[in-house]
Formats: sequence, structure tokens, C-alpha cells
Amino acid sequence: MKKNTTKKVNFHITKGEKLMFFSSVLIVIIILLVQVFCGAMAGNLSLNVEKLKYEIDTQEKKNESLEMQVSELTSYDKIKDVVKDMGLAYNNSNIIVISK
Repeated sequence: MKKNTTKKVNFHITKGEKLMFFSSVLIVIIILLVQVFCGAMAGNLSLNVEKLKYEIDTQEKKNESLEMQVSELTSYDKIKDVVKDMGLAYNNSNIIVISK
């Protein structure tokens, strides 16, 4: 009768191999985290850019509206009406022309 003999193979991992394995796993995890973080930051920045563009457009529309109001208020007819209401008159002798 033969005995079943099994040989036990010792598979030994050295400290250097363990260190290399864990450091490579750690590096892969760090790279993935950095990619996720950078992607989130890029999305956040693009959202902020769009908000700023909207605010700029809104402010430009307000500026145009105010420029139109200034044009209306500084028109000759409007100034003429205000001058008449205040009792002022146009006097050509009070106008001084300055030239270089």
C-alpha cells in the first residue's frame, strides 16, 4: 500500500515584494482619487464660469438700459423743458469757446 504523499510547497513573499505590492496598490488608489478630485474641480469651475457669464450678460443688459435712459434724459428737448421750468434762458454771450 502506497501512502499518498503530498509535498507542501512553501511560497514565501519577501518584505521587498510586499512593500512593492502595497506601494503599487496605494499609488493606483491615489491616482484614482486624484482623477476624481480633478474631475469634480473641473465641473465646479465650468459651473462657476457659466454663472459668471450669466451675471455679465445681466449686467450688460442693465448697462444698456441705463445708457438709453441717460440718452433720453440728456436729449435737447428734455433739457430745454427743464431749463424753461427753472426760468433760465439761453444767452449766447455767456458761451465761451476754448481752442488749443
